[in-house]
Amino acid sequence: MRSTLLLFLLGFVAACSTPDTRQASTTTSTADTATQLEPMDTTRATAANAQSDTLKTVTKRHIFSAPGSPDEFRLVMRGKDALTGEATFTITDSNGQVIFREMLAAEALEAAMVYEMKTPTASAAEREAYIRRRMDEFFSDKNFSTPALTAKDSYPTDGTIDRATWDDLLKRPDAVSFTYLVGKEDRRRIAWAPRTKQVVHLPGGGS
Repeated sequence: MRSTLLLFLLGFVAACSTPDTRQASTTTSTADTATQLEPMDTTRATAANAQSDTLKTVTKRHIFSAPGSPDEFRLVMRGKDALTGEATFTITDSNGQVIFREMLAAEALEAAMVYEMKTPTASAAEREAYIRRRMDEFFSDKNFSTPALTAKDSYPTDGTIDRATWDDLLKRPDAVSFTYLVGKEDRRRIAWAPRTKQVVHLPGGGS
């Protein structure tokens, strides 16, 4: 009887001292699952929309680089406001290729306002309205000319265009030039040169 009681006590002590591996395994698995299912950080800032700062866009289709296939002339103002923004002037051909690009600061579109002012100063609203009007008139029909060059034009000696390209344009009565004003008096004139397949600057823009 005493032997039986002793064996029972030894078995009970051994059972109490054996670790519960099942409970430990379950706890670890739960922790791993919680780590794997941790939600994404939705408080992080999302990528900015590239078009969210667009203030004004003006487009016009006009023959330029290829007869019968109008190109798209586009002027896009981006920034915080029209007074401090920057305009991108691009020409895209009928195949979707950008053949000309120029960046214009807002000041370059506003500068000529001084010739129209009737008072010494202008309000911010008046200045912004003028910039927007300049954009609306940027691609006016009067700014396109055909032919691009005539015998009255003098060949420039500043190296802006090579002689062969100049002579080739002179022989093309359907060549088109586009003139636009930058700043107060910088009137620029460009044309598509089929010989070199690029936009070239021409003299005679005037002021």
